[in-house]
Amino acid sequence: MSNLGSFIWSIADQLRGPYRPNQYGNVILPLTILRRLDCILEPDLETVRALAAEYDNPNKLKVKVEQATGRPFYNTSNYSFANLLKDADGLADNLADYIDRFSPDVDVFEYFDFKKEILALEKAGLLREVITAFKAVDLHPNVVSNADMGDAFEYIIRKFNEAANETSGDHYTPRDAIRLLVDLLFAEKNADLTEAGIIRTLYDPTAGTGGMLALAEEHLLAQNPDAKLTLYGQEYNPQSYAICKSDLLAKGHDASKIAFGNTLTDDAFRGRQFDYCMSNPPYGVDWKQYAKTITKERDEAGPYGRFAPGLPATSDGQMLFLLHLVHKMRAPEDGGGRTGIVMNGSPLFNGAAESGPSNIRKWLLENDLVDAIIALPTNMFFNTGIATYIWILDNAKHTDRKGLVQLIDGSSFWTKMRKSLGSKNRELSEDDRAKVVRLYADFTDADPDYSRVLRNDEFGYWTITVERPLLDESGQPVVDRKGKPKPDPKKRDTENVPFTYGGSTAGAAGKAEVIDKYFDAEVKPHVPDAWIDWDRLRIGYEIPFTRHFYKYVPPRPLAEIDAELEKQVTKILDLLREVED
Repeated sequence: MSNLGSFIWSIADQLRGPYRPNQYGNVILPLTILRRLDCILEPDLETVRALAAEYDNPNKLKVKVEQATGRPFYNTSNYSFANLLKDADGLADNLADYIDRFSPDVDVFEYFDFKKEILALEKAGLLREVITAFKAVDLHPNVVSNADMGDAFEYIIRKFNEAANETSGDHYTPRDAIRLLVDLLFAEKNADLTEAGIIRTLYDPTAGTGGMLALAEEHLLAQNPDAKLTLYGQEYNPQSYAICKSDLLAKGHDASKIAFGNTLTDDAFRGRQFDYCMSNPPYGVDWKQYAKTITKERDEAGPYGRFAPGLPATSDGQMLFLLHLVHKMRAPEDGGGRTGIVMNGSPLFNGAAESGPSNIRKWLLENDLVDAIIALPTNMFFNTGIATYIWILDNAKHTDRKGLVQLIDGSSFWTKMRKSLGSKNRELSEDDRAKVVRLYADFTDADPDYSRVLRNDEFGYWTITVERPLLDESGQPVVDRKGKPKPDPKKRDTENVPFTYGGSTAGAAGKAEVIDKYFDAEVKPHVPDAWIDWDRLRIGYEIPFTRHFYKYVPPRPLAEIDAELEKQVTKILDLLREVED
């Protein structure tokens, strides 16, 4: 927990009465951003005001300000936290003027509808108290690091959502999970990330408050201080977008590369591809309201569009983000791209053969895009205890990884937290992360309890339809005009035949031989009159992660179970006697 976040949130106590707890964030978040920017700009206020008086053209002014201050943003108002409180009667108007006179790229306050809050605070007689409290907090980066500032924002958001009885998972991902994702994303052998002056691009289509982007940059700069990572992101939650953009502004990034809007319906970076992509999309979120737009795009874009491989059920849009990210990876001929995405378990196996999800998996695996899938511990996230997985995708795999997928069971690598945060009571320590990264780098089956390396075709199967004859009243098969037995719909069944059944390595190509072998061994002995309806043959792909790491635990001996039951019965009877006495 951030002490700074706790301190800033304590200012919300002054809002009690006129504001309900679930409304505190509407005031606290924008004022925290404003104070942060104010502290950054304060040393150069007079310089900027002088330049503003000299240059009317905003483009010219931007250039001159950046030359003078080294910063891409500015504020030309005569007001700041240094003098706002001097004019008690004009505080609300002066504060509004201060917000209005930021450079055009600082559009974050309109996403909070903050001018409305200024009027509400003034009406409640609280505006002066709150501004006084924030003025006392020094949020300059020399005093509060970017990492601490990020922690503070996340703490405030969590408290805000707890008060509103909402989930925090829509806004940010725990930093320990992000660090593992970043470690894996950059864990490529032939990309010399330590080369002097390298330039890379990173994109997050569900940027939230910018935690993933910030930690990825921190990781790369720790490896190579001369590296430059250009950050791109899109976010549809107004408050999260405002925090993300202001955070990157404070660090000197080009804020125009952070876009507001729904990535799935309006790709703000259409036509752009990136060296690295990462995302933690919302789980189990219904996309019915966007279905018409997305389906239209899929139909019009053709075979090379974002959603060409298939569409998942409208009850869960995770795999839409997965497809979007693959579309955003730099082309192999340009050096290739890598993607890391955190999802729950359903994209591994949901959907029958030739359903949307199965077709997406088919496309990913047949195009050799899945590099590794890592199971995370449960109870890792603030708003859910469910199992989650990191998928690493790569469209230019190393030679030794081509045609293969590595599954890593990292579910047992965790450290208990001293204090739970919502559903999160486990975290990944540095040692925990190192174990997973080492397994990834070793890329072997040598420790099958934790790492399995499988061929792409080992995830494929055929769904065959098994028919049995319709019988008449005398028990004889009913035949059609050609003398062939008619199938009985009530006895119809399906079987999934793995591509690799019987040790086959032919994949989808050798289907007849493999299916016949399966049918003769697994079906025919039990129903001799059955046959396969080859017209109903379907191809499917699933990734049965837990099956590959299943450990058989023999049941306890019956005598042991009986003894335990007898002991419990005796205990219950003794308690009943005590009650009767």
